[in-house]
Amino acid sequence: QLQHLIPGLLESILALLWSQRWDWFFGVDMGIYHDPYQPAIVPDGFLSIGVHRFIDEGLRPSYVLWEENKLPILVLEVVSQTYRGEYSNKEDFYAHEFGILYYVVYNPLRKRKEPLEVYKLVDGEYVLLSGNPIWLPEIGLGIGRERGTYQGITREWLYWFDEQGKRLFTPEERIQESEEKLLEAERQR
Repeated sequence: QLQHLIPGLLESILALLWSQRWDWFFGVDMGIYHDPYQPAIVPDGFLSIGVHRFIDEGLRPSYVLWEENKLPILVLEVVSQTYRGEYSNKEDFYAHEFGILYYVVYNPLRKRKEPLEVYKLVDGEYVLLSGNPIWLPEIGLGIGRERGTYQGITREWLYWFDEQGKRLFTPEERIQESEEKLLEAERQR
């Protein structure tokens, strides 16, 4: 369930934040086709900047690199109870075959190491970045983990952050904030 909810949360925050921008796309459980003779790679989530957010009413059935002409800038993998190569073949593939700038791995079951790892591609190899949140200047946002409530579920989630390290609101929090402001305005009248 987390492989679906976490990328969905990140996408919904971007949809609010960048609602007037049409030059980005966030894919959730969507195939990225990189070679017409190879199967698609399907990360849990990915962000592309500099592509059309909306193509037509049919939307995107997949992300085809030779049509988009733009690599995703960030790929997200959420680790389940069984590893699916997040720390080996997927990391190697995203670095050496694709050249994805940011590779983000979230492993909520990790106890000895940080559950969130953000890697940046430097000279063809991924370098682990430190901090929480971690600022991604090429995107203009930070990514980090924090306890909160999404779809009524309170736990640690991944969120986008601004440059000052302030967590950006989810759609639910925006609605709640608006309702609280309306109630306060009514009380003052």
